[in-house]
Amino acid sequence: MESYLLDWANLLLRWAHVVTAIAWVGSSFYFVFLDSSLTPPVDEELKKQGVSGELWAVHGGGFYHPVKFNVAPPKLPAHLHWFYWESYSTWLTGFALFTVSYLWSAGTYLVDRSLVNWSSGAAIGVALSFLMVFWILYDAICRTFGQRKNGDAIVGALVLVLVCVASWLACHWFAGRAAFLLVGAMIATAMSANVFFWIIPGQKKVIAAIEAGQPVDPVHGKRGKQRSVHNTYFTLPVLFSMLSTHYSFTWSHPQNWLVLILMMFAGAAIRQFFVMRHGYKLGRSRHPLPYALAGIAVIVGVAAWLRPGPPPAAAAAPPEAGYLAVQKVLERRCYQCHDAQVQMKNVRLDSPAALKQHAQAVYQQAVVTRLMPMNNSTGMTEVERASIAQWFKAGAQVP
Repeated sequence: MESYLLDWANLLLRWAHVVTAIAWVGSSFYFVFLDSSLTPPVDEELKKQGVSGELWAVHGGGFYHPVKFNVAPPKLPAHLHWFYWESYSTWLTGFALFTVSYLWSAGTYLVDRSLVNWSSGAAIGVALSFLMVFWILYDAICRTFGQRKNGDAIVGALVLVLVCVASWLACHWFAGRAAFLLVGAMIATAMSANVFFWIIPGQKKVIAAIEAGQPVDPVHGKRGKQRSVHNTYFTLPVLFSMLSTHYSFTWSHPQNWLVLILMMFAGAAIRQFFVMRHGYKLGRSRHPLPYALAGIAVIVGVAAWLRPGPPPAAAAAPPEAGYLAVQKVLERRCYQCHDAQVQMKNVRLDSPAALKQHAQAVYQQAVVTRLMPMNNSTGMTEVERASIAQWFKAGAQVP
């Protein structure tokens, strides 16, 4: 029953997380596009009001005319929409999903004992420290170098180094799938913290100054814009790290840390193309195509690198690879999580009828993708996998 309830929690939290992430990423992408596409106002009245840019757009049968005020509008409107719950909801649902999917069964999903043989509690503590330490170091880099000359380039280089180090550590300390997800969660935590600690507080200070009739310090807008730009470059790397957990050829590679770094770099380069593309149309920047080509080249290179090599010599299956032989393999390697008492993912394998029902999944998970047993925690051998393969290809017969 516990496994069944966890599956429902996983499903509903994943659903909520995707919905809120779409809302957050969508609004983030829109405002980056908006900032890049604004043109100086033509109307003299808008100029007098302090408008620094405007945009005309058509969508859904109507025309829209958003304008951006330089620092602050002359008067606050009665209704002002804030963009922050999209970020907070995405982080809250994501952390809850991470808890249910990985932390709840840390010994199975976080720990790879061939890398580090630590307890579940230790693994959880180190995993959570990734979220906090990365934010502290990233924020310190932004505070120290962000306002200097060429500060953006310095911050970008140092954050790249920080992400590379964190990726290497995660992939050497945790199971590959968990490591990829953890790096994504680490960066996503910094993104949401940017909103919570810098963007929204800065906007509140601007509004408080306007309401008090005091001059508005433009530094709040500059800092908020800086962190917002960082978030937009983080987005595609985070999405890759999350989605890649479904594709074992990425995180199961011996150099999985390098795979992760290269693919996140490709995502950031492609995002740079889209950011600069709007400015290029207005003559503000050079053609951004090289960034897209660089990102695509990296992806193609990684795909070529990870391509399957010649199949290894088939492991010799035992002379008898029928149901009885497979049953013995499953009893040794799989019943711990898939018997009458514990039915992880609502899968039971300890009866002929149940095994017949899940025969395709057993073959896919244990032989084709080799995802199960998770991190091969029960030590399934190549001979045992060959036994399952032979049984399945012979028709998956059961008594």
